[in-house]
Amino acid sequence: MDFKGYVLSLSLKELKDGYPDSYPFNTPSIRSLNNLSFHPSVTYITGDNGAGKSTLIEALAVYLGFNPEGGSKNFNFNTRESHSDLHNYLSVSKGLTKIQDGYFLRSESFFNVATEIDSMDRRLLDSYGGVSLHEQSHGESFWALFFNRFGGNGLYILDEPESALSATRQMAMLSHINNLVNRRSQFIIITHSPILLAYPNSIIYEMSAEKIVKVSYKETEIYKIYKGFLDDTDNMLSIILD
Repeated sequence: MDFKGYVLSLSLKELKDGYPDSYPFNTPSIRSLNNLSFHPSVTYITGDNGAGKSTLIEALAVYLGFNPEGGSKNFNFNTRESHSDLHNYLSVSKGLTKIQDGYFLRSESFFNVATEIDSMDRRLLDSYGGVSLHEQSHGESFWALFFNRFGGNGLYILDEPESALSATRQMAMLSHINNLVNRRSQFIIITHSPILLAYPNSIIYEMSAEKIVKVSYKETEIYKIYKGFLDDTDNMLSIILD
């Protein structure tokens, strides 16, 4: 049987009385969410700040049983409860293959996850490379998580993983993503990185405050902006700094 992914699609439940008027339902892109399909290998969500990307991916992770602040499904800590109740309004279609591994990475709360790991059984730390994540640089700790903890046959939900990685590490991450995809892994990634977005076996969604649309790599705003800047740096700087 061909691997079709662990999560196939999501949409908002149809409610007889409609949705609340509070956040995030007052964001048109969330309110109009309709059958967002996931690639069995990699699905990207990109777009400007404040569009609701992290809120959406966090809701999916919570729906699937992950801790809102990140970690595996075995993590159950709460530093500060700030996630929305969007997960209660999702309808998620799952594949037939059982998830054997999984992780939800939130860059903004990774420090809290690292603290929780230090407080748990020493054997857990071994699965992250055997060295406390707090005793490494931010980038090294991200890489230790990604390279040591992600074992394949799993669903990995990543919110801006590039935030601590150099350009060369981002390219290395693409290579390792491909290795894990070949081991029946599925990734759902929020990113602002034109390097990470370049993985070919994927779907890319661009999210604005108004809508979510499927786009090709070179149609993404982030690709156009970086390419325009690098192709004509002097002119772009004169415009920006004028």
